[in-house]
Amino acid sequence: MFAGMDNFLLAMMAYDMAICHPLHYTVIMNPCLCGLLVLASWFIIFWVSLVHILLMKSLTFSIGTEIPHFFCELAQVLKMAHSDTLLVNIVLYVATALLGVFPVAGILISYFQIVSSLMRMSSTEGKYKAFSTCGSHLCVVSLFYGTGLGVYLSSAVTHSSQSSSMASVMYTMVTPMLNPFIYSLRNKDVKGALGRLLSRAASCLLWGTTSELRGCYRSLKQM
Repeated sequence: MFAGMDNFLLAMMAYDMAICHPLHYTVIMNPCLCGLLVLASWFIIFWVSLVHILLMKSLTFSIGTEIPHFFCELAQVLKMAHSDTLLVNIVLYVATALLGVFPVAGILISYFQIVSSLMRMSSTEGKYKAFSTCGSHLCVVSLFYGTGLGVYLSSAVTHSSQSSSMASVMYTMVTPMLNPFIYSLRNKDVKGALGRLLSRAASCLLWGTTSELRGCYRSLKQM
């Protein structure tokens, strides 16, 4: 469910960046639309997850089944089933394809709009800022879809659980942690707060080291 939500959020972020009329931004991305997009995403991914759960309940497993994974990945669980998994596999691949095609299509359309707007810009600094923000988003999109689709598409070909686990870590843990940095580190206030935090940490570390040296010097003098 959360992987699917991350899928939709990446598409929403691309749509957000594709709004090329700054004066109309607050009108287009109003709180009502933002809430509607989030609710629609939760609604879709909830029913998709529920379908998977109901289909998995019809499968049979042996007692003491151990899944060679760090969480119950659907593709790995299906390998442990003793009953026929043809229907579940079909639904799994169709849902993965649909949940991948529509958000990816939205991301591609958004980036087409961004590139066409950048080609009309005359400011080099503005182009650099836009490419910098889009580059961060593109890295996360490539990481998420590359590893996520790789897990499900390769599960039918290979039986290596180690490579599947590493790919799953990338799209379930690394990608969500990178999402806040896409926009936050572009903000001057966030950069200033982060710089002050790092400078305080460095000064505290330096003060602690200096205090320890003074203590050692005093103990040597007493000896």
